[in-house]
Amino acid sequence: MPRALRNPSVVAGLVVLAIVLVAALAAPLLWTSDPILLRPRLRLRPPSAAAWLGTDQFGRDVYSRVVYGARVSLMIGFSVAIVAVTIGTLVGVVAGYVRILDMIVMRIMDGIMAIPSILLAIAMVTLSGAGILTVIVAIVIPEIPRVARLVRSVVLTVREEPYVEAAIGAGTPLPLVLWRHVLPNTVAPLIVQATYICGFAILTEAILSFLGAGIPTEVPSWGNIMAEGRQSFQIAPWVVLFPGLCVAATVLAINVMGDGLRDTLDPRLARRLGNV
Repeated sequence: MPRALRNPSVVAGLVVLAIVLVAALAAPLLWTSDPILLRPRLRLRPPSAAAWLGTDQFGRDVYSRVVYGARVSLMIGFSVAIVAVTIGTLVGVVAGYVRILDMIVMRIMDGIMAIPSILLAIAMVTLSGAGILTVIVAIVIPEIPRVARLVRSVVLTVREEPYVEAAIGAGTPLPLVLWRHVLPNTVAPLIVQATYICGFAILTEAILSFLGAGIPTEVPSWGNIMAEGRQSFQIAPWVVLFPGLCVAATVLAINVMGDGLRDTLDPRLARRLGNV
């Protein structure tokens, strides 16, 4: 990891992400007001000293809603990344090491990947009702096969290495072989994959909320703020502009950090890029 911190892309993405995370955690200390407080007298006020990012159609402070909305968006992004990587790793290890289950498991994963992720998420949210947990599950399911295929490809390569065969020949229990010799080789690609999943989850939540199939409207999130502000976009563009910029900046920072981690943790790729 110290080597990764010498990569400018990793540092730049990490700094932006840290700023957003600190702002989300310290929201009550950043001169915010109640993000759901209705003030009809102050509806659609432009940015000013009283309301830094203006107000929406219900008079709610856009700045406060954007800062508090970062909590929901980041929680969904991190939760999806952690759950998808955990389940996908287990599935990928089993599929890559147990040949009997490989064909069955991977055909199931292929079937899930054949369904467009946005449509699957919309269908699940529509059937189960809006809610943060439902949105997380809806985004996690399409991501599990991608992680599983990545881990499976690593396991198929590592299992043929001499040190793994020597460990098995020495009578080392299979769980210990997987823990000591197989799983460590999946850490680097999984870290990179987790960053992309996190960024995609934040973007997907915004899309679902914008389409009215995300979390409840009373919960401030960047997607909900944009969804509620689209009707007044022509006369109050700031309601959509500022949360949209937050989504774009956060997802871009995560993806840039992921690219930097990929270049740092994959020396072969770094050498290839250096020769171009």
